[in-house]
Amino acid sequence: MMDKFPPIEKIYEAYSAIADDRAILKDEHGEVFSSDRKKCYTIVFEGNIYSSNDNSTYWQGYAGYPVIAILFLQGKLPLKKETAELFKDINWNSLNKEYKRDYKAAAEAVMNKRGMNVEKIYEETLKVYKELKKLDIVIKKGKALPLKKES
Repeated sequence: MMDKFPPIEKIYEAYSAIADDRAILKDEHGEVFSSDRKKCYTIVFEGNIYSSNDNSTYWQGYAGYPVIAILFLQGKLPLKKETAELFKDINWNSLNKEYKRDYKAAAEAVMNKRGMNVEKIYEETLKVYKELKKLDIVIKKGKALPLKKES
């Protein structure tokens, strides 16, 4: 089991990565492009051990959205494509800056602006979050360092 859990809002970011075709599952690793497509994160998995060079996974020690996106693609988390599609074409990078890393406020702003049923989406996402908490996976710091910020 994981020691630390991500903010539930990281699932919305993973939905976006799936909807935008920014998450790619390969044989022994995955690649996920950032929402602004300026970075490509590498997710390495061996057995139940996962690592990624995204900041959340590397520095915070929890499954960041790139890891969650790969877990969706591996079928380890339940994915409703219709829900993921609601989060298509969102630049989470700029949104999270705008909302000063208040992920909940950023996610709610997106859902309200797009006229989504916030309660229904949250309930569905909570089911995914509960499944994430049940997964027997370990998040480790990998060899690859987080990508530098663009200047």
